Amino acid sequence: MKVRIEPSGHEFEAAPQETILEAALREGFHLPYSCRNGACGTCKGRVVSGEVTQRDYEPKALSAQERAAGQALFCRAVPQGPVVIEAREIGIAKDIIIKTLPCRVARLEKLAPDVMRLLLKLPQNERLQYLAGQYIDILLKDGRRRGFSLANAPSQDALLELHVRHVPGGMFSGHVFTAMQERALLRFEGPLGTFFVREERDGPIILMAGGTGFAPMKAILEQLFHAQSRRSVHLYWGARARVDLYLHELVEDWARTHDTFRYTPVLSEPRPEDEWRGRVGYVHAAVAADHPDLSGYEVYASGPPQMIEAARAVFPGHGLGADAFFSDAFDYARDPL
Repeated sequence: MKVRIEPSGHEFEAAPQETILEAALREGFHLPYSCRNGACGTCKGRVVSGEVTQRDYEPKALSAQERAAGQALFCRAVPQGPVVIEAREIGIAKDIIIKTLPCRVARLEKLAPDVMRLLLKLPQNERLQYLAGQYIDILLKDGRRRGFSLANAPSQDALLELHVRHVPGGMFSGHVFTAMQERALLRFEGPLGTFFVREERDGPIILMAGGTGFAPMKAILEQLFHAQSRRSVHLYWGARARVDLYLHELVEDWARTHDTFRYTPVLSEPRPEDEWRGRVGYVHAAVAADHPDLSGYEVYASGPPQMIEAARAVFPGHGLGADAFFSDAFDYARDPL
């Protein structure tokens, strides 16, 4: 099935029962995406002509009105013949090759009672080329996969850093916290996703993280610092209690040593023992309160679905452009394993 992308005019072939996104990635065309399972809406675009069938998806990702207007989720849309779609391509990712690689657990470090830093070592002759903000999928023996954002910059890739939150009843995260040993073998696929800073722009950046949504922000910040970027960057990190800001001192140190960087932690449920004197409430509300005018900004959001949905609803009313909000929907996509 031939698929043409407008306005670029690029064309590729989709195999029977292959989604538009699967075929595009296989052929080296990078459309926006994150979850790949019809939950986040990042891959949404318009079908200009032709017919597609839409596999199961979550209604919040594609409303009935949007579907009636010709919108589709390309991660779930299977062409039924030649189709023309309207989508923006992401040129910066065109040279990134998605690989399946083995790795060893080099080190386990508990950052918080429910957050483990997992450091992975690739085979000696391998390196993973990726963009700060992308993620990998750990491939489990039963065929399932668990996605984690890479938490270290590509410029510091001797080991790959993941932040694993312990999910109650979670099979993989439970194994990480109770049984995983150093030198254990794992397999993963990556890098994946289109969550990374758009380098062709030069305006101020707001990074908004919730919980372990800090992981890709850490990679992005490390890369910006490494590149000596002069773009203004403000990180808002939302968590429940002080203990959940598991690398708080590191970020405070960055704020002291980088004059283009600001940091605002926000707690939604501070504990009495926290003796918290900082911001309290929801992290998206703190961003909105500080920035009544978001025109000219780019916002990158990573964290729980509720946070991202709230920001998506509020920020346009503060002038944020539709093409200036980027989100990492890792919690949408990845089963609580």
